[in-house]
Formats: sequence, structure tokens, C-alpha cells
Amino acid sequence: MAARLTELLSTDLPPVALTFADGPPDGVTVSTEAVPSSCNLWRAAEKGVFYAAAEQHLNCPVGAMVMGFELPAATGEQLGGLVQSMCDARYLDPDEAASIPSVGKKSSGIVYGPLAEFPVEPDLILLWLTPAQAMIYNEAAGNAKWTATPMDVSGRPGCAALPLALKSQAPRMALGCIGMRTFTDISDDRILAVLPGGIAGEFVSALEATVAANAEMKKFYDTAKASFV
Repeated sequence: MAARLTELLSTDLPPVALTFADGPPDGVTVSTEAVPSSCNLWRAAEKGVFYAAAEQHLNCPVGAMVMGFELPAATGEQLGGLVQSMCDARYLDPDEAASIPSVGKKSSGIVYGPLAEFPVEPDLILLWLTPAQAMIYNEAAGNAKWTATPMDVSGRPGCAALPLALKSQAPRMALGCIGMRTFTDISDDRILAVLPGGIAGEFVSALEATVAANAEMKKFYDTAKASFV
């Protein structure tokens, strides 16, 4: 699955997976490294499989809330202060805060790792795509059809795309947020794509057809372009 996604989308960063869990699976390392945010763990997952408990996500109260973790009182107060600061900076409208998506599945932590090495069934698969790759991803999802509902591309917070994909069981994309781009060090030309693990097989099949169709259209357009050179 990882190899096919990488090949078909021509990605240079490995797809990573995550699964909400109540403890580490047998043989999986428990991470104790302090990190600034949940999204920082997505990049750490490129390097190997590990389990991160809920407590490791609390340094970013917004991300911890979005991941569905129960917030200790102190973290809840920190979240309230952060939201107020966002509103004061006109980054967020006061009425938006209560509408930020959150994972409804309660867990004690999350298993992260490269999709190619993932030891359990993934709840979600994350990919970093260029706009050209996102075009193919969107077409494979069926959202480019004029008879279909266009794909929603979410924004801040970037992690909100995860509960949206989990709830809808449909591919999602996110432009992200300034926090995501700061904490992940992802390049400015990348878009976050979130694929529910349960539909990954059928999505790869659709991706194969989409890539083949685009290859045929590329030949057509190359020929048309050449006639003007």
C-alpha cells in the first residue's frame, strides 16, 4: 500500500499512519520525547513506529482537543487562554472555537509510524502533496467530477482534517495552519492529505485509473502544444 501510494502520487516523503489506541501494541516503542504539538509527531512517524500517550500531545492544547483527548484542568485553562489570544489577534472569531472538529473516538494515545512498517490497521494515512499531486489525489477521490460534491479543503487548525476524514470515511485535504507549518517544518509548497485507512485499498485502485487517464491526456496535450512551437 505504501509503495503504491508513493509511486502513483510520486511523493518524496513516506506516507505515515496513525491509529488511536488504549496502549502500545506488543513490540512497539513508547515515546517519551517532549514535542511541541500533535502535528510534530506526524513527521517523527516518518522515522519509525512508536506509541505516544495522550500526555505527549498536551503541549498544543488545540491539537490535543482535536485528537479527542480529555484535557486536564490546567490544559483546559491554557486552551481557553490560547483561544482568547487567537481572537484578540483576529486570527479566530469567537464563535468559531466551539465548532472546531474533534475526534469522537476516545483513546489513551496514538500509534504512529511509516505506513510501510505499520504493525496494526491504520485509522488514518497522512501524505504531504504538492499542488500537482493534490490534483491527482482529488480526482482519484471522485471530487473533481462536476456531478459530485467538490472536496472540502480545510484550513486552520491543520489537524482538524483528521477528525473530518475519520468521521466521513472520505479522503480530505488541508492547507494547514501557521502552527502546523511551524511545528512540522513542512515546506510551503505542500498540502496535507488525509486518507481513512479503511478505504485505502479502493482509493489505490481509483488512483491507478486516475494516473493512467492523466497520462493519456498528457500525450494529447503535449501533441497539441507541440503544434504551436
